Amino acid sequence: MNYLERIRGLRNDRDLSQKTVAELLHVGQKTYSDYEKGKTRIPLDSMIILARFYDVDMNYICGVSNERRKFPQK
Repeated sequence: MNYLERIRGLRNDRDLSQKTVAELLHVGQKTYSDYEKGKTRIPLDSMIILARFYDVDMNYICGVSNERRKFPQK
């Protein structure tokens, strides 16, 4: 699974709208939609925000691993 499918799946699992997640990232809904469609690359800092929000590690959210681990605490 690639990161586009992963961020869409995590959002849908929580029954969140694109608008809600876009507000979390401080971007417009259209921009977030473009992230999920792969039209625009999602910035690394936004990926970190999403990983922290969904409480999953970066390997999972990026599609590197299918093992769903919690976001590391400092």
